[in-house]
Amino acid sequence: MTTTKTYIKEWQQALQQEINHLKKYGGSRYSVKNGRLLSNDGPYSYYFDTAISIRIPVGSSIKLEWGMMKSSGRVLSSEGRGIIVALEKNFGDLIPDAYLLHDPWELLEQLIERFEEIKKSKQKRLRVKRLMNPSMETKHPEEKIKSNVHELILRSKYNPATFVWGPPGTGKTYTLARTAANKYFQKKKVLILSHSNQAVDVLMGELTEFIKKKKRFREGDVLRYGGFNGEILSAHQEITTNLMIEKHDPLLAHDRERLVEERRHLKQDLALSFSKRDSDLLLELETKITRILEKVRKKEVQLVKDAFIVGTTLAKAASDSAVYELNYDLVILDEASMAYVPQAAFAANLGKRVIICGDFKQLPPIASSRDPLVAKWLKEDVFHKAGVVEGLNEEKLHPQLFLLKEQRRMHPDISAFTNEYIYHSLVGNHESVYKSRKSITSLAPFKERASVLLDTSFTGLHCISDKTTNSRFNLWQLLLSFQLIHESTLSGAKSIGYVTPYRAQANLMGMLLEEIYEEKRRQADIIAATVHRFQGSERDVMIFDTVDSAPQNRAGMLITGKESERLINVAITRTKGKFLHVSNRNFIEKHMYSGKTLRQLVSHQVRNKQTVTTKVIGSWIQNQHPKLRWIHARKVEAVFQDMGSAKSSITISLPEESNLTEEWTKQLLNRGNRIKLTIISNQKWSECDVWLDEIFPFPFVIIDEKVLWLGLPLEGARGVQPPYVAARLSSSKVCEYLLKQI
Repeated sequence: MTTTKTYIKEWQQALQQEINHLKKYGGSRYSVKNGRLLSNDGPYSYYFDTAISIRIPVGSSIKLEWGMMKSSGRVLSSEGRGIIVALEKNFGDLIPDAYLLHDPWELLEQLIERFEEIKKSKQKRLRVKRLMNPSMETKHPEEKIKSNVHELILRSKYNPATFVWGPPGTGKTYTLARTAANKYFQKKKVLILSHSNQAVDVLMGELTEFIKKKKRFREGDVLRYGGFNGEILSAHQEITTNLMIEKHDPLLAHDRERLVEERRHLKQDLALSFSKRDSDLLLELETKITRILEKVRKKEVQLVKDAFIVGTTLAKAASDSAVYELNYDLVILDEASMAYVPQAAFAANLGKRVIICGDFKQLPPIASSRDPLVAKWLKEDVFHKAGVVEGLNEEKLHPQLFLLKEQRRMHPDISAFTNEYIYHSLVGNHESVYKSRKSITSLAPFKERASVLLDTSFTGLHCISDKTTNSRFNLWQLLLSFQLIHESTLSGAKSIGYVTPYRAQANLMGMLLEEIYEEKRRQADIIAATVHRFQGSERDVMIFDTVDSAPQNRAGMLITGKESERLINVAITRTKGKFLHVSNRNFIEKHMYSGKTLRQLVSHQVRNKQTVTTKVIGSWIQNQHPKLRWIHARKVEAVFQDMGSAKSSITISLPEESNLTEEWTKQLLNRGNRIKLTIISNQKWSECDVWLDEIFPFPFVIIDEKVLWLGLPLEGARGVQPPYVAARLSSSKVCEYLLKQI
């Protein structure tokens, strides 16, 4: 058995390797513009405009890249759309545009330090040992159990480490909140932790709501520490440090607000017209704000000491002595499957008892380094590393693993797959879920159907890799998915998610929605993202676009690799009432083993008659969007009309061994003199202005770099069966993106 000291040594080494990697290669990149030199007596301070609000803590280490020039530095001020940094090198008076690189590796350094302290304490080392080697015997009285909540209260009273397995929609937040409240009613101290601010807010909100309902809420007993306290806690502002300081020391709160407001106005002035005087004033303001924040800090430390329940992030807990120097009766770590194992161990050392809660069938933690110790300790969750998952293949639960068995989120037609294939038939549906999701299922598209496979087989060879990032994208599936979003929005869906394994495809959808659907996007609460962004949220309608198809000759690692089961599970289980799966069945059956999760999902949907093919495209597309029209590919009048009214350019892609018909040739020869014609083909075309000797796998026409016809000329289409469909998209951004790939 591994000793606790060996664990700690390996964790510290893994964290150091990840820090080294982040320092060398950087992580989050932010575009910054209009850099102006504020002081040139070293370190050199610069003011930059930023496209988005960048919130990096003052004092954080950063790197700046301008072309080939690089410099390390730190943040002096970061608020709103402007940032001041102190650099080690002088880049001159003006920097038109550059990249700012920031990664919170300092937080990992703090964690390494915490383990130095844990090493010295026998009690803390014992807590880590109990987490990593959970006992095969439980001590709680099983005969007394009355409910899920009661079982967790008993388990966390009698056992040092309890692992809660909470599949999506099984009432994890409900159960944890009531367990924490029960400990509070007994005057026990509870620390609630998670990797994200949002997860902490959700749990603290539920907890406060429950304590208030019981009429046992006392100001100061429940504290949300740190974070930006967004909408989730708007109904419970009284648990935030901000509001409590405002109440107890209004003068201090007022001074802070006044200085922050002054800083905001100054930054607006700097963005409009730059002056040295303003920048000096701004740096002076930052110093005053720092002094005020030191006073606020003292108040906050006292609030944390006095509270019975404290909620904060893992990062804050590891870096803030106000949290890590206290001892708690119970620590609850939520969303633990996304936390590093060392973070879970650090959480466990802070309390007499620990509850580790999450779903190890969802996405694991993310780390960048390829070092073996990083792979071992930072890329797998604590459930696996503590050995509580091992008996599952024999459908045996570890004695310390407590499973929440009933899901209340998904319509049963959606959960049927995940319940059986992902959760080993250990999870069932609550009786209420069929009725509660009926109102969503009844909406178009595909009325009265909760789970649909929109099969894109034999619609062409559309899946290619982005030239810069190598991430895959598929324009045909992108446009079909957009159509599903449009139909769902018009039928009244309240929230819609578009999810895909590939970043290039997610970015393309984001770009398209921004350009042609911005108003509707807000109205229907539409999010487009890769799967990682969706963990922890839920939507009425989910569209899962797997992207992969011909001309690729193998499926991508994202949908076949080690983590593919988890990725697909997250994509499905965000859904409440309608799961629309856009996939190429023919490609998946040809290129994927039958044991792979995506292949199992496709087979399950086919077996349950949940498939819709292109043959019925005319029946489900009820609402043509003004910027996206679907047309029979043999009807060429509309494309010829577009070409006839071209103002500057026509670009045509002719895949291998395809020739234009006489009708198309005539149309192109009759174009105006000022219209530049570009042909992409491996066959010479003498009548064009530009001939690109390349093979593109699918045909398209781009007119004036703003109108795209996908699927035309039909003569160039490969791997297509009737009905022959073409799409006309009016989007300068998608046209620009596609032209960059040539």
